[in-house]
Amino acid sequence: MSILVDQNTRVMVQGITGREGLFHTLQMLDYGTLIVAGVTPGKGGEIIADKVPVYDTCKAAIEANSIDCSVIYVPALFASDAILEAADSGVSLIICITEGIPVSDMMVVRSYLNKTECRLIGPNCPGVLSPGRTKIGIIPGHIASNGNIGVVSRSGTLTYEVLYALTQKGLGASTCIGIGGDPINGTDFVDVLELFQDDPETRQIVMIGEIGGSDEEAAADYIDQFIDKPVVSFIAGQTAPPGKRMGHAGAIVEGGSGMASDKIKALERAGVLIANHPEEIPDLLEASV
Repeated sequence: MSILVDQNTRVMVQGITGREGLFHTLQMLDYGTLIVAGVTPGKGGEIIADKVPVYDTCKAAIEANSIDCSVIYVPALFASDAILEAADSGVSLIICITEGIPVSDMMVVRSYLNKTECRLIGPNCPGVLSPGRTKIGIIPGHIASNGNIGVVSRSGTLTYEVLYALTQKGLGASTCIGIGGDPINGTDFVDVLELFQDDPETRQIVMIGEIGGSDEEAAADYIDQFIDKPVVSFIAGQTAPPGKRMGHAGAIVEGGSGMASDKIKALERAGVLIANHPEEIPDLLEASV
């Protein structure tokens, strides 16, 4: 069973007429994602792919359609306002693909969302894929197959690599969630681990972490206390020099904290199997059954 989204999830695309928004809207439609509306201020009345109506505001889109989820492809300068607009209009799940949103903007967004029932995935994330059901975001659907392995990751490209490695071994994912690698995001490892633990059809979990912050250590504590399903993890950035940002804004080791070695030790203490490289993950999953 997928978590958060499935084939019945009704999706709104913010920034649908922009280059990235339009390209990925067409990709999602081809996959079978149920996109019912798009939003671009000033473009209301247009029709995308002869089937998706465009509105000037989220409020107008929601008044005309039943919407469960909004996916955001709005440029970084305006993305925080797009998140707030979606949340204020009553959307329960927001997936923000946009990267480069200032930390100060995300502090305001997170403070607001904490007062609502809305869940944010991202920003700076690849989105959510439930293989064979729906894809919301930019994860290539053809590299993944349906199965019983839950995948959660801070890294987009490593997500794709792991999904492909699973498929090559005849394994599949129940749901794959890219939570994003920014310092402030809407959903963390623990949030997703709890969902996977409660999903009866997710039997194993893959967690892809990276240097920076302490989310992996918090996840290790949660796994130790509450997760009874096998967990396999890979931590990226093991050779990263201190003080240098590696890829994501949150992937930086500062003041001796956020080191890959500390994350690996914490996860191993919790009984998590650690892969030395992503291609080892399928073998470790098979060994953990």
